[in-house]
This record gives sequence, structure tokens and C-alpha cells, in this order.
Amino acid sequence: MIIVEVIFWLSLALLVFAQLGYPLLLGVWTKLSRRRAAPPQQIPSGEEPFVTLVIAAHREQSVIGARVANARQLDWPADRLEVIVACDGSPDETATEARDAGADLVLELEWGGKVRAQDAAVAAADPRSTVVAFSDANASWDAGALRALVGELALADVGYVCGQVRFTGADGSTNQEGLYWRFEMWLRSRESQLSSVTGGNGAIYAVRREDYIEVDPVMGHDLSFPFNFVKRGRRALYAPSAQASEKMVPTVEGEFARKRRMMSHAWPIVLRGGLLSPRGYSPAYAVMIYSHRGLRYSTPKLHLLLFVSNLILLGHGSIFTVTLALQLLVLVAALLGAVIPLRPLLVARYYVLTTASIGAGLWDYLRHGTPAGWAPPEGTR
Repeated sequence: MIIVEVIFWLSLALLVFAQLGYPLLLGVWTKLSRRRAAPPQQIPSGEEPFVTLVIAAHREQSVIGARVANARQLDWPADRLEVIVACDGSPDETATEARDAGADLVLELEWGGKVRAQDAAVAAADPRSTVVAFSDANASWDAGALRALVGELALADVGYVCGQVRFTGADGSTNQEGLYWRFEMWLRSRESQLSSVTGGNGAIYAVRREDYIEVDPVMGHDLSFPFNFVKRGRRALYAPSAQASEKMVPTVEGEFARKRRMMSHAWPIVLRGGLLSPRGYSPAYAVMIYSHRGLRYSTPKLHLLLFVSNLILLGHGSIFTVTLALQLLVLVAALLGAVIPLRPLLVARYYVLTTASIGAGLWDYLRHGTPAGWAPPEGTR
């Protein structure tokens, strides 16, 4: 029983640290740290560098026109901004809609996945371009977003910068992603201040063109870019003033499917892509990687170990009865969230399903690998 108790308490401690301890650590760490985030450089009018904005698109005919139009409204000289739409095997009218909306270059590629479409766009970018920015086809950027990204990249040691995403949802949405994402942005702002972020997002980010990395086509930029830039001696920052918005998956069940697909792309990065290798990390960044990424991706296994060990330990102390009751309460609340749209129940359902999506993504990857191809999540267009 001693071994089972060790498993129980260790699993519980790691789960608590992953969800509560790490945020508290970051909060205290940033308060005590003498390091302060350097203010982004102000790009003087008339001195803006040439920038290429890449929009990878697959079956995006309903939104690509608005995305290109939004790019044309950015606070950036029109003669120093190139908009490339990389159509990744789109079987619809995405390419036509992009041209009609005024994209500078539309690439019609065979369906090879988002990463390869982005690679092709970077290779085809105007030779004058020194910065390459990336966006999802359904995203909308605030007018000053590009200026905020480029301002961070003007710092000599910065190679990658991601912005802030606000998720919008229709009335009656059961997805709690917006709540989670605000928490995630808080974590990233502290990581960015102390060292570098451990993850990005596909809606809004930019890199120096000379630093662009071609990664395995199943390994998306969101997770693979930040740590790889750190290993190459560059910082990866979060710029909260670079703001974008996206339509949220309307249901938590849809969010489960989206995250399951995302995790099937994340697991190759974790298991064979070098994320967990400490080589090239500072001690501070290693703590962040193992806490924010390593532990978070271990939560399905930790929950399973906690539950099974708790069952075995029933009758060996009242504390084990209480902890099992609490675990069952969360599961019951998650089940009730499917029929009773109360916020606490929906949060419980979101937590259970998104935690399960991590394990489901691993199962998919181990069972049949991860295809490079992709498709827009239902309800986000």
C-alpha cells in the first residue's frame, strides 16, 4: 500500500502544481524578478520594413475575402505589405475569392498540409521582405496589430512574436475556450517577461524571415516554433497589443474534436521533435517547458493514476473517501453540463473533455500517425 499511496500523493501533487502551482509560481516569480519586459520599438512612419503576410487556406471560400480585406486595412504602408494566400489543395473557390479580394499572390498548391503551404508562401515571398507574419483565414486583426508585432521583432534578440487572440461565440455557446484562453494569455505574458513563451497561436504571429524554420509538416508552428527559436538563441515573445479575433467553436464537444486533432500534431513534437530535450534551454525556460507543456500533457495519465490509486486506498483513511467523492463530483458535473447549461457545470465539462482530448490525440498519433492535411473546424467560419 505504501507504493500506491506514493502514486496517489505524487499524482495529486503534480496535478495541483500543473493547474494552480505553476500559475502561482509565475506570479511570484515575475513580482520578484528584476527583469522587465522591454517596450516594443516604435516603428517611425516612413521607415516600416517590407512585410509579407501569409494566410494558409483550405476550403475557406466563405471567409478568405474578408480576411484579405482586413489585411488591407492594417496600419501599414500598402506598398510595403505583401499578402500571400497559400491555397492548400482547396477544392472550392478559395483561390478565386482571394484574387478578387486583392491578394498580391495566390498559390494553388496540392494538398500537403498547412505547414508545407506556409513554407511555399515564404519561399515565394517578395525578396524585399524582412518580416513574415502569419494568420488564420478566419481571423481578423486590429488595425495596429502588425505594427505591434514588428515593433517586438525590432529588438535584436527576438526572433518570434505572437499576439493576443480574442474568441467570439454566438449566444448559447457551451464552449468555455474563451475563459481558458484568457488564463493562457496571462501565463504567456509572464513567461514572455521572464524568458520566452512556450507556445504560440496560429491566428497572429510573425518571425524574421532570416530566422524562419522549416519543420516537419505534421508539427505545426504553434508549438514547434517558440522552443526551436529559443534553442537557436532567439527569444519568443508575446505581444498583448497585437490583437486578433476568431470565431469560437460553438460547443464544447466541437472543442474536444478540435483539440484532439491539435494534440495529434502536438504529440510528435513532444515525443520526437525535441520539445523535452533541455539542450539549448536556460534553467528558467526549462522550468517553464516542463511545467507548462510537459506536465499539462501528462494530466490524462495523472488523473487516471489518481483515480485508480484512490479506489485501491478506500478504507485506509477518510481522506481517500473525500478525494474520491471530489473526483466523482467533477465527473457528474461534466455529465450534467451536457443537459444543464450552467456555467460551473460547463466549466467542469470543458475541463474533462479537453483533458480527455490530450489522451485521445496521443491515441490517434500512436495508432495511425498524424496526417499533414487539415480542415477548418466546424462552426468557426
